[in-house]
Amino acid sequence: MNKIYSDAKSALDGLLFDGMTMMAGGFGLCGIPENLISAVHEASVKDLTVVSNNCGVDGFGLGILLDAKQIKKMISSYVGENKEFERQYLDGELELEFNPQGTLAERIRAGGAGIPGFYTKTGVGTLIAEGKDHRDFDGETFIMESGLTADVSIVKAWKADTEGNLVYRKTARNFNPMMATAGKVTVVEVEEIVEAGQLDPDHIHTPGIYVQRLIKGNHEKRIEQRTTRSRGEA
Repeated sequence: MNKIYSDAKSALDGLLFDGMTMMAGGFGLCGIPENLISAVHEASVKDLTVVSNNCGVDGFGLGILLDAKQIKKMISSYVGENKEFERQYLDGELELEFNPQGTLAERIRAGGAGIPGFYTKTGVGTLIAEGKDHRDFDGETFIMESGLTADVSIVKAWKADTEGNLVYRKTARNFNPMMATAGKVTVVEVEEIVEAGQLDPDHIHTPGIYVQRLIKGNHEKRIEQRTTRSRGEA
């Protein structure tokens, strides 16, 4: 089975539809599948539910889908870098399901592992707990959170082989490995593709069984917030 596609558009062909749920890897702008996000934008699908730690920044990453009004709902843990996100949410144009960051990661991991729900102490006694099942274990109260899955997961990795085995680089790993397991179809963009057998098996983070489609992308790798100081201040 050939998993390698020529570009992001062809890799997403036949997978996108209005109202779908999509997971998008990344943390801030680190490790985001920017080529695949652009292809989703060009496809003009709408009413998307997007599971992602955050929603990019104004005009880049998932922010371009916000600008085009393609996202109906975000399931996230942090949204503070995007003014258009703030505007749409406050104006009632965008639904938001907020999660503690660790809870979001575990919901995705659970979904990929086939676990429909789990109990956690995080959020007990806060707005997060409202409407959720509460149970006591060993004298302490926990709330139930549901696992998350998606119609399509779009993921960024550093390197892949032709079988779809993936290696992530440092903090760009973030949410990508969990999302790769939780999509009905997982589409991945990487910086380098090597032949099968050239990756050290002990260094593989995501086995190729989870990956259906793969492209080599061209990555801008923007810095989310550039902070500098003069040499005299150093």
